[in-house]
Amino acid sequence: MKIILDAMGGDHAPEAPVLGAIDAAKTFGTQITLVGRGEEILSVMRKAGIDNLPEGMEIANADDVVDMHDDPGSVIHKRKNSSMVVGLKMLADGQGDAFISAGSTGALLTGATLIVKRVKGIRRAAMGPAFPNKAGGKTVICDCGANAECTPEFLLQFGLVGSLFAKKNLGVESPKVGLLNIGTEDSKGTPLQKEAYAKLQKAHEQGLLNFVGNVEARDVPLGAVDVVVCDGFSGNVLLKSIEGTAMYMGSLMKHKIFKRSIFSKMGYLLCKQGVDEVMSLLDYRTIGGTQFLGIKKPVIKAHGSSDALAFRNAVRQAEEATKADFCAELEQALSTIKETAND
Repeated sequence: MKIILDAMGGDHAPEAPVLGAIDAAKTFGTQITLVGRGEEILSVMRKAGIDNLPEGMEIANADDVVDMHDDPGSVIHKRKNSSMVVGLKMLADGQGDAFISAGSTGALLTGATLIVKRVKGIRRAAMGPAFPNKAGGKTVICDCGANAECTPEFLLQFGLVGSLFAKKNLGVESPKVGLLNIGTEDSKGTPLQKEAYAKLQKAHEQGLLNFVGNVEARDVPLGAVDVVVCDGFSGNVLLKSIEGTAMYMGSLMKHKIFKRSIFSKMGYLLCKQGVDEVMSLLDYRTIGGTQFLGIKKPVIKAHGSSDALAFRNAVRQAEEATKADFCAELEQALSTIKETAND
């Protein structure tokens, strides 16, 4: 198995992706191809006191870099020799099993769609991160940033894909699918939510998924549903609100509660390990990244602020996604769903 990694994407590139990839190669024994400006990659290694790449690692030179302000639709033509485009072409050509980048989400989605291609039957690929909930399981948010504007048909497909992902990757037998809304009544929301609700309900009646109705944002972390269906704009706001709240609560406990007195500090020392374990559950660095659901091969979008630890875990996630082979099973499942829907 070989993972292709964009060494120039992200806020802390090339240091973070290069050092994270080297750490992953040493820790997991993963074969990794770093794509980017060769001299800059070697310079990072020298500064870190690393003379040679670990066994199984190599560099594929790409002189250009996709800027966060580049128009996603023109990246493939204007940035042909960028690390992102070169890496995606390598994946499409079979030179690797998965691709990771912390670069522009829009550019990565466009590149993955046009170069690696969508699974047959998929209209729009979506980002579907799974995060822990109070019920002890995980909740998939689909979409959480790939498609800011959606149609009811897109939301229906996100529900189907998210449900399949929860079954295959999370082991949930009959995932509960909910539509993100401002209330649980079926009359709530904009025309988008109302039309999507009707389509999801019909799919439920056909036995295509287990739709349980609307779900409010506050109930998502509590485990009310296994899959949250929403447009990418709303999903991204939801996900980052949860991340921000977790960061705030962690800071609050450490600085406002446990450091009030000598006794509270002693208490913190006793429960520090448990607090750190809980906080790590919602730390994007621990998760690694998010797979684009609906692309023929695993394409992982790492957080733009990823450090070396996040990239190391993104490599682990890419390995897991490759082994799960969700992309291949998705096409087969969609074919079955289409036949059932037409009956």
